[in-house]
Amino acid sequence: MGISRDSRHKRRATGGKKANLKKKRLYESGRPPAMTKIGATRVHTVRVRGGNEKFRAMRLDTGNFSWGSEVTTRKTRILDVVYNSSNNELVRTKALVKNAIIQVDPTPFKAWYEQHYGVKVGVKKAQRKAAAEETADKKLSNHVQRKQAERQKTRTLDPALEEAFASGRLLCAVSSRPGQSGRCDGYVLEGKELEFYTRQLKKRKQ
Repeated sequence: MGISRDSRHKRRATGGKKANLKKKRLYESGRPPAMTKIGATRVHTVRVRGGNEKFRAMRLDTGNFSWGSEVTTRKTRILDVVYNSSNNELVRTKALVKNAIIQVDPTPFKAWYEQHYGVKVGVKKAQRKAAAEETADKKLSNHVQRKQAERQKTRTLDPALEEAFASGRLLCAVSSRPGQSGRCDGYVLEGKELEFYTRQLKKRKQ
C-alpha cells in the first residue's frame, strides 16, 4: 500500500475512532527514508511532484562546513557520526541526517588559519616552540606581514576548538538534508553549543 501521510486513520485527541470516508490519495503518499551513510559519493535522483527532482544521497564522504566566528567555509572529509538527539539508532548505523553531530577532518581549516593569521593551530604544547620558529622562518612579503599583524590584534581562538584541532577531529552539526538535497553541509560547533554537545558525549561514554 505504500507510505501514507494522512491523519484519517488516527484516533481523535479524545480517543474516539474516526470514520475513514475516503481512500488514500497520491498527494498524501510518502517515501522511505534515505538513511544516508558515510562512503564514496552515491546520489540518486528522484522524480517528485510537479516534475521536480530531489537528490537522494545514499552515501556521502565530504561536505562544506562553515566556521561561523571566522566567516569561512571549507570542503572537508566526514569521519564519523557521534551524536543524534532524536535517536541513538541513527548514531549506531552512522546515518547522516539533519542536525546529526559529526566529526570532520580539520586539515582544510588549519591550513586556512595558518595562511590567514600566520599561526599554526592545533599544535601540541611540546611542539609549539618548534612550530612558532617554523612559521617565523617562512618568507613573506611586507604587505602580507602587515596584513597578518593587523589580523593578530583581533584574533581569538576558543581553547575547546584548539583542543579539537589538536585531536584531529572537529565537531560539526549537519544543517542540510542529505536525503533531499544530496549534500551534507553544516557548521563547526563553537561556544555554548560545543560545550553542550561535549557534555552529552561524555555522558554517553559513562
